[in-house]
Amino acid sequence: MASLKGIAYKTEKCGQMLTVDQASVTQAKGVENDIFGRPGKRQVTVMSSQQWQIACNEVGKTLPWFTRRANLLVDGLCFTSSDVGKRLIIAGLQLEITGETDPCKKMEQAYPGLEAALLPDWRGGVTCRVLNDANIQLNDPVSLT
Repeated sequence: MASLKGIAYKTEKCGQMLTVDQASVTQAKGVENDIFGRPGKRQVTVMSSQQWQIACNEVGKTLPWFTRRANLLVDGLCFTSSDVGKRLIIAGLQLEITGETDPCKKMEQAYPGLEAALLPDWRGGVTCRVLNDANIQLNDPVSLT
């Protein structure tokens, strides 16, 4: 079964990612305290631990998952283009997958080759819209419907 393995946010643009064990996620603000959590198609970003590992293997370096600057890390799922429009459910939280999280130059700055390693097969993760307010915590069950 898939589960939630990481929660992170940043309080300022280009700021450091801060990790927490639990968080409130709302339609109004996304992951609590995240600067980019305003309503819209890219309210919360989610990454697969399996796809992150593939990217790390490709660059030959084990990097912390939050290097990707995603809000949530899930284990046991891999994302594809066919997931757009589906619901990602984390405990009581429902997220609508709205698209792919495109890797940017910040990934190349974080580690040489990382941007290119994240480009194929949606390895960079997905963007989501929050559909309801809920509290989440590490190890919560995750499903895709």
